[in-house]
Amino acid sequence: MPTRAYATQAPAGLAVPHSITRRQPTPTDVAIDIMYCGVCHSDLHQAKGEWPGTQFPCVPGHEILGRVSAVGPAVKKFKVGDLAAVGCMVDSCRSCANCKNHQEQFCIGGGATFTYNSADKHLGGHTFGGYSEHIVVDEAFTLKVPANLDPAAAAPLLCAGITTYSPLRHWGATKGKKVGIIGLGGLGHMGVKFSKAFGAHTVLFTTSQSKVEDGKRLGADEVVISKNMRAMMQQASSFDLLIDTVSADHDLNAYLGLLKLDGTLAIVGVSPNPQPVHAFSLILPRRNLSGSLIGGIAETQEMLDFCGKHNIACDIELIKIQQINEAWERMVKSDVKYRFVIDMASIKA
Repeated sequence: MPTRAYATQAPAGLAVPHSITRRQPTPTDVAIDIMYCGVCHSDLHQAKGEWPGTQFPCVPGHEILGRVSAVGPAVKKFKVGDLAAVGCMVDSCRSCANCKNHQEQFCIGGGATFTYNSADKHLGGHTFGGYSEHIVVDEAFTLKVPANLDPAAAAPLLCAGITTYSPLRHWGATKGKKVGIIGLGGLGHMGVKFSKAFGAHTVLFTTSQSKVEDGKRLGADEVVISKNMRAMMQQASSFDLLIDTVSADHDLNAYLGLLKLDGTLAIVGVSPNPQPVHAFSLILPRRNLSGSLIGGIAETQEMLDFCGKHNIACDIELIKIQQINEAWERMVKSDVKYRFVIDMASIKA
């Protein structure tokens, strides 16, 4: 079915109106009229061709929330009129060891089918994301949204939320642990909220004095200005876990020095260049440097349910789709608190 969307047509191009085709629902499909779509840094990098492998036209968007408009006859979890959400994946092989262990994002049976810029198994070509008015996704990759959450503020949970929730859960951010969140942007502000909700002593690291007050408002017990070497030294060898959300070049060794024995620095932000790590930063004392990629479908649903229980959502700025190029420019300058969300009703204007 023809669907209105916004797409980039070439590297470094602007997002412009575009028409795409969505499949007719199969027996296990859920058709969703998109209400809101969050704007992720990944959208900008992929849509502009800044990451390798972009297929054009590129319709980005993987923080999708909307209203179910149709369901296939075999669908059990959803009915017409329900709120539904779609995150970074729309399929996987479902049969490899990782998929069977509910880690579809690490599918080794051909790789996960991502919401945009992956091979489309149904129509051929490549997948198109949520900067569009409509999407059709298999029930197995469609998520339920707690009714008490503001739908617009809940949309970014599908990437910014799960990207920080998953490593915090995996490495045990709980009461009695000291957890640091590096950077206060779309990911970082959710990391602070989740870490605090898990009961951990939460410390925000930021380069900006202007973000101290916001960090504390969001739940940080302490805020450290990372450019202040004395303040950094006072935190040395004291953290169980650090979540690094920064997407700019920065010194990983400085943060590894803050970890206690067997502490972990988990990277979720993608710096543009490789970052050097000195061996002594890891071996004295024994420390872990790791990474994390979103979360599986089951864990993403767990995260949404957790947000419903604790009334957690994103701090957002709502925009019209016609403002997306301006929003991308502002996002590069960190001029947003803390996630742009597109009101997709504007695509009909």
